[in-house]
Amino acid sequence: MARKKKSRKKQKLKNNIKVELIGLLMIFLAIFGSGAAIIQNGAISKLLANSFRFFLGNWYFVVPAMLLYLGIYLMIKRNWPNINTRRWYSTYIILSGLLLMTHIQLFEALYTYPEDYPSVIGKTFTTFFEYTDGEKTADYLGGGLAGSILFAVSFFLFSNIGSKIVAFFLIIVGIILFINLSIGDLLIKLSKKTRSYFSGKWENWSENKNSRKQKKQESEEIVEEVDDKEIYPSIAYATNPNLDNDPIEEVSFVMDQDKEQEKDQEAEDTKREPENGDSPEEVSVTDKPLAVSNFENEDYQLPPIQILEAPKHQGKQQEKSYIQRVVRKLEKTFQSFGVKARVTKVHVGPSVTKYEVYPEAGVKVSKIVNLHDDLALALAAKDIRIEAPIPGKSAVGIEVPNEETAMVTLREVLESKKALSQNKLAFALGKDISGESVVAELNKMPHLLVAGATGSGKSVCINGIITSILMYAKPHEVKMMMIDPKKVELNVYNGIPHLLSPVVTDPKKASRALKKIVAEMERRYDLFSDTGTRNMEGYNDYIIRYNQDNENKQPLLPYIVVIVDELADLMMVASSDVEDAITRLAQMARAAGIHLVIATQRPSVDVITGVIKANIPSRIAFSVSSQTDSRTILDSGGAEKLLGRGDMLFIPVGLSKPLRIQGAFLSDDEVERVVDHCIEQQKAQYQDEMIPEEENEVSEEVDDDLYPEAVSLVVEMQSASVSMLQRRFRVGYTRAARLIDAMEQRGIVGPYEGSKPRTVLVSDTESSQPAAD
Repeated sequence: MARKKKSRKKQKLKNNIKVELIGLLMIFLAIFGSGAAIIQNGAISKLLANSFRFFLGNWYFVVPAMLLYLGIYLMIKRNWPNINTRRWYSTYIILSGLLLMTHIQLFEALYTYPEDYPSVIGKTFTTFFEYTDGEKTADYLGGGLAGSILFAVSFFLFSNIGSKIVAFFLIIVGIILFINLSIGDLLIKLSKKTRSYFSGKWENWSENKNSRKQKKQESEEIVEEVDDKEIYPSIAYATNPNLDNDPIEEVSFVMDQDKEQEKDQEAEDTKREPENGDSPEEVSVTDKPLAVSNFENEDYQLPPIQILEAPKHQGKQQEKSYIQRVVRKLEKTFQSFGVKARVTKVHVGPSVTKYEVYPEAGVKVSKIVNLHDDLALALAAKDIRIEAPIPGKSAVGIEVPNEETAMVTLREVLESKKALSQNKLAFALGKDISGESVVAELNKMPHLLVAGATGSGKSVCINGIITSILMYAKPHEVKMMMIDPKKVELNVYNGIPHLLSPVVTDPKKASRALKKIVAEMERRYDLFSDTGTRNMEGYNDYIIRYNQDNENKQPLLPYIVVIVDELADLMMVASSDVEDAITRLAQMARAAGIHLVIATQRPSVDVITGVIKANIPSRIAFSVSSQTDSRTILDSGGAEKLLGRGDMLFIPVGLSKPLRIQGAFLSDDEVERVVDHCIEQQKAQYQDEMIPEEENEVSEEVDDDLYPEAVSLVVEMQSASVSMLQRRFRVGYTRAARLIDAMEQRGIVGPYEGSKPRTVLVSDTESSQPAAD
């Protein structure tokens, strides 16, 4: 008997050890088949992980999880679990539905139409071998061999959409079996809870309604008992001048009569108060003439949005298969150069597609940036732009041009941002890389610099800014001063009621026009000082309160937008005057409601000086020829890699890195329609004091007796210099230099050429003819 007991114990111990060893083996297989990054480079781990991936695809981790569960179960219980229960069957059903759904999604991403599907099982085998060779990622395995078999059968029996329905029902049935819940019982419980919820709401609503009726009846009874004499103290309190900030609009007829009497009394008091000097604020408002201001034209109608062309979606959206090919090429290029990084997100925009690349820990960002040319070669792209890192994300952005650019219209951008239509200085820019519409607010910038090469889209951007303002603002709300030395871009806006003066096309007049704006700014600051306000919004609020209490109505101050289409020409003619005026406006004009929009096609330091850049923080850069030009505009590179045709980098005030935007296109016909509508509503009423006057002509006579002799000498010698006049006429340097300057003004001699003598532009015969006449 003792021997039998010992043999039984030994046999039981052997069985336990055998079961535990099997459990340990399963745990071993689960660990090395999990595909963990620490052990994935080993041959055994690769073989196990690839085997699991071959059968279950992206759900391969289910096998290591089940092996781990079985191993731990065997170690603890020392016997095999029963896998024929309801919960195990429900798990198999749920897993089958997930594998089927994953494989369906894989084929929909790879192929546009179900008719293009190849052999499902054959494609799975070829994809697996491509994955093992490193040509494709694990994402292309889908649901593995099991998923491909399920998809092949369901696709043959139920078609593509039917396969989705089958997968959905498999998951639902598996969940119901797993939680052991009847669908009928669930629906009954939901209906009971819904009924109880709505019945409680109905009872609360009826109780609140009855209580409101009761309170209303009680308040009406109280009002009837109140004597009329008790009402008048509240009227006097409401018309107290200390409460002018909250004017009462809905009053009774008796109250209106009382207010008229009080206003007459106040008018008499105000006539006496200036003599005693008690109210200097009101005197300053009524005495000072308002140069740039006018009253509202109530008949003016803003242009309808239908006047602009509707968007035409001609640009073909990037296909999923193309994007996935680019992702594979990027990851393969990174792998070939030893950079551990993966593409996680893709943003498809109108002109470029942005791929977010997440580098692994220990990978320097400079390694990815230095692969710029190699990535462009691998993708066969015209040019790519790398944003490293993306602000607010631990990722690097790689921007690749689309095969076809989608057109962005001004109308679709304005329609998507209707909430900003209340801001009179909001204007549409375009769409960013994610396809989101971008609308900027000029009053928050507060000035804007637009620069780029010829034909890159500057003029279209300027037209978009002007048209956006015309769509939202009436003439009494926004005024404009336009300066166009090129004489062809802004002339179309002549005649609109928003203009302070006709479009200035003479560069010599432009400096005087800017001085007029500076004078208007100073006049506004005088008004602010007299009324005790700090900016245009505060002054307009003051005028609104003033007009409520006085019959002598005063107009509100409008915004003024100064638009310069070509700064380079102005800087060549009168650089010092133009730069001084722009600097003063950029420094001080924001509070006065004056904002600058300056455009130039020559982004050099001679045109965009450091003083101008320091005071205009918001900038737009279109395509330029070199990185030096990009740094001149944005203080950083990137604009030299833009594609042109409206592709821009926009850096508003407060943003550290620029946004890439595809500008909104606006045709000449749309501009003309908007301008014609504005002119039909109201004719232009130019402000005489804002029109730059003509430059005084150079006087014909020179107040120097030696001038005729000096001219004849210069023409005879065919050479002109200050030293020659000093020697021949024995005069000082100042007088001789004045004579030379007078000849230059009249076109007799050319400009100063350093040490060389000046060129004489008039021959002896030409000078003798006027003398004979």
